[in-house]
Amino acid sequence: MRQAIGTGRRFGFGFRALRGVLTIVLLAGCGNSRELAALAGPLDRPSSPQAATGSAGLAGAPSESAPLSLSFLTGTALPGPYEDTLVWSEYEKKTNVRAKFDLVPFEYLEAARNLALTDGSYPDAFYAARLSARELDRYGRQGILLPLNDLIERYAPNFKKLMERYPEIRKGLTMSDGRIYSLPSFYDPEDFPMLIGVPLWVNRDWLDRLGMDEPVTVGQWYDYLKAVKKTDLNGNGRPDEIPFSDNGIGDLINQLKGAWGLGNRGLGHPLVDVDPKTSGLRFIKTSPEYRELLEFANRLYRENLIDKEIFTLDYDALLAKGQDGLLGSTIVPNPQTLMGRSEFVGLGALEGPRGDRLYSQVKTPMAHVGAFAITDKNPDPAATMRWIDYFYGEEGAAFFFMGLEGVTYEKTEDGEWRYVAEITDNPDGLTQEQVLRKYVTWMGGSYPGYVRERYFKGSETLPNFAEAAGKAKPYAVRDLWYAFNFDEAEQETMGSVGRRIETYVAEMERGFVGGSVPLSYWDRYVRNVEDMGLAEYMRAYESAYERYRKA
Repeated sequence: MRQAIGTGRRFGFGFRALRGVLTIVLLAGCGNSRELAALAGPLDRPSSPQAATGSAGLAGAPSESAPLSLSFLTGTALPGPYEDTLVWSEYEKKTNVRAKFDLVPFEYLEAARNLALTDGSYPDAFYAARLSARELDRYGRQGILLPLNDLIERYAPNFKKLMERYPEIRKGLTMSDGRIYSLPSFYDPEDFPMLIGVPLWVNRDWLDRLGMDEPVTVGQWYDYLKAVKKTDLNGNGRPDEIPFSDNGIGDLINQLKGAWGLGNRGLGHPLVDVDPKTSGLRFIKTSPEYRELLEFANRLYRENLIDKEIFTLDYDALLAKGQDGLLGSTIVPNPQTLMGRSEFVGLGALEGPRGDRLYSQVKTPMAHVGAFAITDKNPDPAATMRWIDYFYGEEGAAFFFMGLEGVTYEKTEDGEWRYVAEITDNPDGLTQEQVLRKYVTWMGGSYPGYVRERYFKGSETLPNFAEAAGKAKPYAVRDLWYAFNFDEAEQETMGSVGRRIETYVAEMERGFVGGSVPLSYWDRYVRNVEDMGLAEYMRAYESAYERYRKA
């Protein structure tokens, strides 16, 4: 019998701005959730308001001081409260910093974040809040987000060392005014499995039963899905096998677009890449290749090879279907940890109908530019900077991901770190993620910090994921773009014209694939995108790209 999936879409909300406009939308929970974190010892925090900007004290040895209270707005994929987890409760014991983390599900985060920034109800800092470069530039110029350049220089030795080792970090964080307003979620560029996103998985046992080889082309994957549809592979006598399922269509499009030669600069720029025919920038979502990809995806949907609930299915419901052994193919971080299914194998780059075989599902090492930002309400920016800097060093990052030695992990004789058996082979039949939820809170991503394979024991470090990464690597994007930073005028274009275009193409993508919009509407769709200001959008992109190239 499958275990109940944790309530990954049920949260406690403490963010006061959500009481208004978002109250009707955010019916998933009530109450407050907090997350507590700190340095390896109590902060030597200056007690006077004048010292709060970092004039003294923080670089010295830890000492007892009055508690520092901080309010954070936090995007999350986990249920709260965070303070009940081992990592944050242990951190609270080691510091006098008390952080109240108001949790907002990622699907509502943008609305909550924007509301807070516009009505003035924003917190002392944003944590895992996915602030965009556009928001960082805008609210940094307004003074709502504090410039961090000097704070990093004086109070963030771990992060400063990272920027010296990887200059691309500073390049990607520096806004057009020369200031840095955020700290990122940064993955070690040398750990390729950490960068390949979420693989496309197929059921190896079902492949064997069907007498089929692992798909290496889009056509072979299609044939496999067709065979799953007409075969009682789970042996229950019911036609309940689902060839492919996911919660939304976006992951599938991202996975398959490399088979049509699209996305050749990685996931950091989902709408724009380089046209190999002209070497100029290309808007992906109006290209002929993208239309062919939509036709293929729509064919899958029409032939019932895609779950009919894909546009409404939430993440926990998807995982439940996987646990019940219904899925032939899916896109999740890892079926083994999330669904308790070890029979899945991850595919690499599939070859498309024109011979294209590109793995474009590659993340930039700086996965989230705006993972952490300090606001002008913060009572002690210097202490806050020193506090967050801990997660960019080896000790703090290891603790964040692994917890406590002897409690949540152990070291083997050959120096490897691994979770204890209660987590990896739970006696109650819980998946690894379900058990980890009471210990750590990194699942779901977007956290500020430094991620290395040595101590990050998520899906990407398991053998099946490493196998998928090995298949993808020979075909992976070579020229991977980091984020572009737009100047003030370009930010205005991206925030107005760009937002309208992005919203429209996402809606039409769902319509084209799901059949509510016929593909005969394509030419009108392209004209609509052009009429929305595509030329202006691309001029802004090209200007930012030129600065990026010359930086």
